[in-house]
Amino acid sequence: MVPLKDENPTKITPYVTYALIAINIFVFIYELSLTPAQLKIFFQFFAVIPRELTASFSGIAVNQPVPEVLTLFTSQFLHASFTHVGFNMLFLWIFGNNIEEQLGRVKYLIFYLTCGALAVLCQWFFSPASTIPSLGASGAIAGVMGAYIIKFPSAKIITVIPLGFFFPTFRISAIYFLGFWFIEQAFNGLTALEVSANIGMESGGIAYWAHAGGFIFGAILGPLLGLFSHETDYQNLEQP
Repeated sequence: MVPLKDENPTKITPYVTYALIAINIFVFIYELSLTPAQLKIFFQFFAVIPRELTASFSGIAVNQPVPEVLTLFTSQFLHASFTHVGFNMLFLWIFGNNIEEQLGRVKYLIFYLTCGALAVLCQWFFSPASTIPSLGASGAIAGVMGAYIIKFPSAKIITVIPLGFFFPTFRISAIYFLGFWFIEQAFNGLTALEVSANIGMESGGIAYWAHAGGFIFGAILGPLLGLFSHETDYQNLEQP
């Protein structure tokens, strides 16, 4: 998949999107400077630990320097690998600028952080006793994608599909590309529920419910914050 380019560039420079990408990359670089022991402590402090979040909701002290509820936001800027941060920032760069233009910078930032927090809560709902740190910007970015699919369903996404040694490109409408992505996340989430019944939800991995939940919350919150109040229409977004 490669970035979209529209024939009518956005009217505002997407400073919030750029700032979010920069902060995520800066934090990841900081993570690389830590020893494994330091990184584990860093994640314990700033990522969401479902069991500790459950305890804090019940009024039980968890002896954390950062209030557990705040980790719903700090966790959105943590990543576990180059692939994790790389793909998240690619998707944010592709889809974030147009949503930022539609909502405006302040409401876009509120939208982004809220989607991320609600996405984490969605994942927590299915594993409230887990001790595996939950982290990453995926839930917030899924919210951006959820808003994108209802605002720009016909926008063309230039997608590279590997076929052996060949890498042909296809123009796929956002409603199909993002719709398939959402169905995949929901299906994998349901599959994970069946597995967790036998082995518990302690294996870590991809937070599919955070992705699916963030997508749905983005599709709901976007219109509530004025996603359709902007007259600009990007139905023909595509890379020339």
